Amino acid sequence: MRVVMFYHSLVSDWNHGNAHFLRGVASELLERGHQVRMLEPKGGWSRANLTEEYGQAPVETFHRAYPRLRSYEYELDSLDLDRELDGADLVLVHEWNEHSLVERIGSHRLRSGDYRLLFHDTHHRSVTDSASMAAYELEGYDGVLAFGEPVREIYVRRGWANRVWTWHEAADTRVFQPLPDKTKRGDLVWIGNWGDDERTAELYEFLIQPVHALGLKTEVFGVRYPQFARHALSAAGIRYGGWLPNYRVPETFAQFRVTLHIPRRPYVEALPGIPTIRPFEAMACGIPLISAPWNDVEGLFEAGTDYLVARNGAEMRLQLQRVVNDPEMARTVAQSGYRRILARHTCEHRVDELLRICMEIHPVKKRPVTTGIV
Repeated sequence: MRVVMFYHSLVSDWNHGNAHFLRGVASELLERGHQVRMLEPKGGWSRANLTEEYGQAPVETFHRAYPRLRSYEYELDSLDLDRELDGADLVLVHEWNEHSLVERIGSHRLRSGDYRLLFHDTHHRSVTDSASMAAYELEGYDGVLAFGEPVREIYVRRGWANRVWTWHEAADTRVFQPLPDKTKRGDLVWIGNWGDDERTAELYEFLIQPVHALGLKTEVFGVRYPQFARHALSAAGIRYGGWLPNYRVPETFAQFRVTLHIPRRPYVEALPGIPTIRPFEAMACGIPLISAPWNDVEGLFEAGTDYLVARNGAEMRLQLQRVVNDPEMARTVAQSGYRRILARHTCEHRVDELLRICMEIHPVKKRPVTTGIV
């Protein structure tokens, strides 16, 4: 198939978790011999923030880490959809795109395209900014890929789309895998962005305060940490490492004994069951994971077996002590989570699901196509 993908950024993962899954899906499609063309807006906020802070070096190292992946920047006013979508079999349009582009692609499909067209929603805006999501014009789209069942139900209940499939994120196991030979340099690592006051209280209760009480050697990586947050980390003896390229996460996980899942509040209160991609990646790397309160309503994992649960700060202290002081128990949890990922939650599984959805829409067109990134 010829697959065309409109996403915010492939190159930059600065405050942009969607890039993680996108890279894995694109890599898997290429591995299977499909043709992939990736388009991202010129001057997009994630890439702009990344290069403003670090220059062009992260872009260059990304291409060395993913030599088969490439994206092309476009300017919305001059984007030629007839050219970009010529010969397409499948077009994926992410929900971070401008409303006008989403509508233009839908109109193009109605006017001149026989490709499959899917809208991909990987955020909590369906509940936190529903007016903006309702404003997307999805006429001409075959349906929506929602990254969790609660999001799928919202689309169906509100009549935003005729067909909606649940399509969870997953780990790219080409990149995210255990590295057992790495020497440990600390006890706990947390990789995540501060961002938007959606989990400020939770970060104090489940990360900062337990680490301070236990005196664990801890490092934190991520962006958008305000000055007060950096002061709080420092006061608790936690080293703040700033932005970490996502492809370097496996080697970082391998140097610590445990990591945490601290979900943002919308994924606890309004959209239970959506873990976002970080837990998938952590388990794929074979590191024990302890989660703050999160209700896995879809049964993606087995709580207490694939990962440990802490319902409050006191329980987090106890769970951290267990993991740090009982290597065999920690290894058992890590191995269970790792097996779960390999069995159900890799990008290979998700591409299988995507191809089944494509066949459900309509069978593959018989057209010879050159494989690879174009």
